[in-house]
Amino acid sequence: MAHLPSKHPPDRLVPAETMAARRRPHFTGESEAYAEARMALLAEEIRLRRHAAAVAAQRRALPDGPAIEKDYRFIDPNGNEMGLRDMFGRHDTLITYFWMYGPDRLRPCPMCTNLLGPLDANAADLKERVALAILGRSSVERQIAFRTERGWHHLDFYQMVGDDFVIDTGGLDTGKGWEIPILAVFRKDAEGAVRLFWSDDIGFDMADPGQDPRGPVDLAPLWNLLDLTPGGRGTDWYPKLTY
Repeated sequence: MAHLPSKHPPDRLVPAETMAARRRPHFTGESEAYAEARMALLAEEIRLRRHAAAVAAQRRALPDGPAIEKDYRFIDPNGNEMGLRDMFGRHDTLITYFWMYGPDRLRPCPMCTNLLGPLDANAADLKERVALAILGRSSVERQIAFRTERGWHHLDFYQMVGDDFVIDTGGLDTGKGWEIPILAVFRKDAEGAVRLFWSDDIGFDMADPGQDPRGPVDLAPLWNLLDLTPGGRGTDWYPKLTY
């Protein structure tokens, strides 16, 4: 559904409980307890939707981020060296995702792979609005070989030249050698300078008790759908590359 602007300012929105009372059950036979609990939950879901929209608006209103002064270099899918600015193409916004597929890994991270599958399905649409680049420390040939194996068609993979970019964006713990997936958004300002717009700054030490570390927006449909089920995400299950 398109993100249409609200007809009312936030302080004049219909109260969530009033809106939830408009619920019309699709199935007969609800118990009174279920109906009451579902209506209370619906009010919270409406508040959650509104809060997510408010956070997105606050994100869009960020002032100019830091200018990117370093000349980070990458190898494009055709084997040519390029800079971060070149990835923008015809757009003024660039989304980058650093995935855990370093040269020392036999296979890519299953969690990153699980995210990139649905992202590939949406990449053609996304690239109508923004530029999109998947960045890895493995050779671009190795990344493309895995893309072919998975049947992906729309994602563009780039190899980092050196580790400066991934270190500066927090995607590599140089002490432990751990890779950390990083989502970052860059934009070109009116003067043509490349600036950081937003990156996922929620670190592992910010995870709530009993939860795996997760960002402010859970991009993976897998987890969002499991959140709708009685069992939820579980505590000891993770996706695999093969089953």
